[in-house]
Amino acid sequence: MTTLTINGKPRQIDLPTDTPLLWALRDHLGLTGTKFGCGMSLCGACTVHVDGEPTRACVTPISSVVGKNIVTIEAIDQDAIGQKVQDAWLALGVPQCGYCQSGQIMAATALLQHNPSPSDVDIDKAMSGNICRCGTYPRIRAAIKQAACLKEVKS
Repeated sequence: MTTLTINGKPRQIDLPTDTPLLWALRDHLGLTGTKFGCGMSLCGACTVHVDGEPTRACVTPISSVVGKNIVTIEAIDQDAIGQKVQDAWLALGVPQCGYCQSGQIMAATALLQHNPSPSDVDIDKAMSGNICRCGTYPRIRAAIKQAACLKEVKS
């Protein structure tokens, strides 16, 4: 048995320790918001936060995240910045097909947690590993900028 801290709660899973985090989340814990895209850490659809850092769950073995705090899209709204990002995504109609959007939101939230006033270059750099097949990049950038302007800490 392996215990992982996911969305603030300890979760036990009985899987080989080299199992990718993505499959533990989706197939064994029912957290299907994290998507499988490429399986090679190239598209960003599987992005989660591990100790606050955007991490590709498709290539991250569960053994490497024991004792760390894992946050998935299902709980990103519990973070004030994550909630602002989701609100901006909805307000600007960012998703088209929506498949990549959980990874996009996770990457954008991590960016704003580390850099509350990103430039276009900062946004491009932080989001470059997240592919949107529908090409909603202008709306993604606009939503990140809107979330940055609206960001406030909930007390």
